[in-house]
Amino acid sequence: MTTRVLVVDDSGFFRRRVKEILEEDPLLIVIGDAANGQEAIDKAAELKPDVITMDIEMPVMDGIKATQKIMASNPTPIVMFSSLTTEGAKATLEALEAGALDFLPKRFEDISQDRDEAKKLLCQRVRAIAQKKHTLRKISPVSATPKATKPSTVTAVKRTAVDIKKTGGIDLVAIGTSTGGPLALQNILVNLPADFSKPIVMIQHMPATFTPAFAKRLDQLCKISVKEAEDGDILKPGLALLAPGGKQMLVEGRAGNATIRIIESEPSLTYKPSVDITFRSINNVFPAKTLAIVLTGMGADGREGARTLRAQGSEIWAQDEASCVVYGMPAAIVDGGLADKVLDIHDFSQAIIKRI
Repeated sequence: MTTRVLVVDDSGFFRRRVKEILEEDPLLIVIGDAANGQEAIDKAAELKPDVITMDIEMPVMDGIKATQKIMASNPTPIVMFSSLTTEGAKATLEALEAGALDFLPKRFEDISQDRDEAKKLLCQRVRAIAQKKHTLRKISPVSATPKATKPSTVTAVKRTAVDIKKTGGIDLVAIGTSTGGPLALQNILVNLPADFSKPIVMIQHMPATFTPAFAKRLDQLCKISVKEAEDGDILKPGLALLAPGGKQMLVEGRAGNATIRIIESEPSLTYKPSVDITFRSINNVFPAKTLAIVLTGMGADGREGARTLRAQGSEIWAQDEASCVVYGMPAAIVDGGLADKVLDIHDFSQAIIKRI
């Protein structure tokens, strides 16, 4: 089925470039374009696209305000094009809170040094978020953060006789995520109490210039403390450490005296940071004592790391398909038979508190 796209940017050259790339994919068709936020609102109402690509900085009305208004009137999956700067990071996070589902660097070289790979990834991301078109609901422009409106939907995954029982204590919570992750992480962390008794490590696929702003925003919103992880950081109760973009985060030492090690990533690795790499390092420090959670995201990063953790007795939870922006990473956990629980994003906080 063809995905219909509306392209929004104040640069005519950039609009043409995006259109040419998208229409190289036989499953995508650009049905219109707009040069500012107000035009985007009007075209979204008129054309009813399946996906909108949106610039942030535009005349008349910027992309953040346009996103708010579109999500309040004609909810549509939106992917933001962002500059990889500190200000661009702040604006992108605001756009995600306004209802945008994904973001990509506006310079395609920042998506991938391989031009063909960059084009492929753009088309993949557009097709992926289009799948959420019929599940979106109107979001009030006053508060773009979704609220839980339904009872708990925790799914207990059927176990087999050879499964290791997960009844022991938990010393660490580790969370891996990608597309849709910023709001998913926010949804979990803001509902944890100030006296949360365990350390948390988080791996979010995100550019290096974005992770400091994201960690700072979470710290401002949450009762617990949140910071971008630095080499030598000590894991402490009630402290959530976010892996820095562009690098790899390892957990070292021993339970009760564990620290963070930040290392350069091998150029050949797709994910920087990688959930698999962090999860595997955790297994050396907290065997059978970790609650590992895999949230919304494209691909399968986290599956093999979760497999390693689970083999030693740690517990693995995954986000359910209905509440994911992209059901890729959690699907890899579920399909691989690794999930002890599958939960709606709104149910994680209370489930974690009860488990800890």
